[in-house]
Amino acid sequence: MAGWNADTAAGPLGTGAVTLVEGSSFCISLPNGDIRPDHPHGVFVQDTRILSCWRLTINGQSLEPLAAETKEPYRALFVGRVPRSDGYADSPLIVERLREVGAGLVEQITVRNYSLDPVECVICLSVEADFADLFEVKEARIQRHWDEIRQPDGDSLIIRAAWEDVRKGVVIAAGGADVEADSLTYRAVVAPQAHWQTVLTVVPAVEGPGPVTLFMHPDAGGLSPRDRRRQEWVARIPVLHMGNHSIERTLQRSYDDLGALRIEDPEHPERVVVAAGAPWFMTLFGRDSLWASEMALPVDPSLALGTLQTLADRQGKVVDPMSEEEPGKILHEVRLDVSSGLSLGGKSAYYGSVDSTPLFVSVLGAVSRWGFAADTIAALLPHADRALAWIRDYGDKDGDGFVEYERLNDRGLINQGWKDSWDGINFADGTLAEPPIALCEVQAYVYSAYMARAWMAYDEGDASLAAELAERAERLKKQFNEQFWLPERGYYAVALDGKKRPVDACASNMGHCLWFGLVDEDKAPLVAERLMSPEMFSGWGVRTLASDMGAYNPASYHNGSVWPHDNALIAAGLMRYGFVAEAQRIATALLEAAEYSNGRLPELFCGFSREQIAQPVPYPTACSPQAWAATAPILLVTSLMQYDAHVSQGGLWMDPVLPKSFGHLHITNAPMGRGRITIDVAGSTASVQGLPKDMTFHRGHRPWMTDLVEQAKPHPKPRQDS
Repeated sequence: MAGWNADTAAGPLGTGAVTLVEGSSFCISLPNGDIRPDHPHGVFVQDTRILSCWRLTINGQSLEPLAAETKEPYRALFVGRVPRSDGYADSPLIVERLREVGAGLVEQITVRNYSLDPVECVICLSVEADFADLFEVKEARIQRHWDEIRQPDGDSLIIRAAWEDVRKGVVIAAGGADVEADSLTYRAVVAPQAHWQTVLTVVPAVEGPGPVTLFMHPDAGGLSPRDRRRQEWVARIPVLHMGNHSIERTLQRSYDDLGALRIEDPEHPERVVVAAGAPWFMTLFGRDSLWASEMALPVDPSLALGTLQTLADRQGKVVDPMSEEEPGKILHEVRLDVSSGLSLGGKSAYYGSVDSTPLFVSVLGAVSRWGFAADTIAALLPHADRALAWIRDYGDKDGDGFVEYERLNDRGLINQGWKDSWDGINFADGTLAEPPIALCEVQAYVYSAYMARAWMAYDEGDASLAAELAERAERLKKQFNEQFWLPERGYYAVALDGKKRPVDACASNMGHCLWFGLVDEDKAPLVAERLMSPEMFSGWGVRTLASDMGAYNPASYHNGSVWPHDNALIAAGLMRYGFVAEAQRIATALLEAAEYSNGRLPELFCGFSREQIAQPVPYPTACSPQAWAATAPILLVTSLMQYDAHVSQGGLWMDPVLPKSFGHLHITNAPMGRGRITIDVAGSTASVQGLPKDMTFHRGHRPWMTDLVEQAKPHPKPRQDS
């Protein structure tokens, strides 16, 4: 198997496909609610498709879709009608399917008869369960043939399957139905102006004779477990009101999606982490989960802490070329129950990410500022030190000061930064870069990791370690600006290739370097100018690759598309260097783009210019919802608020520069230390209420980690003349 490339990319979900998510479970269907085996659809629980066909017919007719509305990220209402068999246009039979996904699926089917006569209905659900794992479905490579037993049992259908030593099963409960091996059938006479209704549940089976606890739905007006989980989440996150109701809707959608993408660590149920995104990445990732949880710090700091703790437990311990595990390395992704062998590295955990490890240390530095107990942070410091040891011993194998990657086997990722498609790193003429590859943004993450750990070392009194790391950071910054800068072009190379040649494509990656302060002050204006040039800025956001580059393709995954999280990081970096108007322009464009997708920013969209096409062009296989796309609006707004905290230093900082089009901003229930605060922003004026007594509100930006390290350094006293 080759690494991630065009042949193994996900297939299109189909026009109007509806995706529901809750924790690590998700459901993909057609807009009429059907799940068809000829599409990458299904109900997935722990990375296994427990339902591959779920097709509803009334009197032999499939439903004509009328509407599909997502009520919550885990619940949708599908409305369709039954086509007439007599040639008339309008049908008196309207069908509603209220579906909820969790540890399985529950569906309430209602058939409404709007005619003046009773109607006989044969309501039939065709059912299939292929137990394919996520990679088989995603890549359309289902090759395993399970030994299957279908067992009608009263009003339930139990499907059990075996493949080698793997056992799977599913139980479909359909009260009142005639149950056969491949279908569930109801026969009803629906009275005039009346309705017929039933509820079905689908849950995974366990070893032994019985199913797991049934997926129960409450009576009308009650709350399901998903509703209660959502209410608990809503109760502890900020409540936001904006004068611009469109932006308010987008931020609320971000909150909802982030809430639905939370998953529990199976070994520590009290820890909640962020899954990367639906449909194919409903699991813990290194890079994605770290980025998303850091961007969500002002909403719920516990997500970042849980993500760090869970990644720390799975930190690399041995050298394994297949999974690319190495001592101290932070994983790329975890797969819960994949048995086909198609997963990256062929194992449940894959470590082929060059940036997860430095980001782990950097995010720990950010989390340490948000008021967690000192011993909680201290428990993670040994993991941070092991991560830094990986950077030294494995990340920089040739000792040139830069962290590079090269996959260790042909089942791993070819490219191992965030642009991990096979053709994602290329020269200006379109030629692919050859490994080992040192990405520009990875050096920024390493720089941030050094600075974060140096400050934490100063904070705990270890001046020797702090000085060593600060010196490493300074040396890296100097070296980076010497070797990555392209003076004749006015921007940074996206990478150095295996021969240490600058990979001279103009790419968005350098924007990340702004946020972490790796860019020299004299070069920042040229970087900002290039990022906002017509070749890079589409009108909806900064493209991943400039339109005058050889590999540019506006409908590619990483070579000309627009990624919201990438843009949010760029905007934050522009703010750091004082380019307020440019950051405002990016934020405004992205939040306007969200209006075209019901307030939800997708993983990415195409890079066509706004002048050419007047609305964002969807990328066919973009994840939605997706964690770092969901948190991008949060980072965009908080960056323009210049909102940040350092609880142990007793400070909250804010200096808002929100565009007038955003309107006023009122936030309540915002977490701050052990308390909750209220924030009001009108223009450039900000006020805070409820701040803990040991904290002070400052107008301005919180000192950067580089500033804290500089302040903490012991400075020699001036010599006095005798």
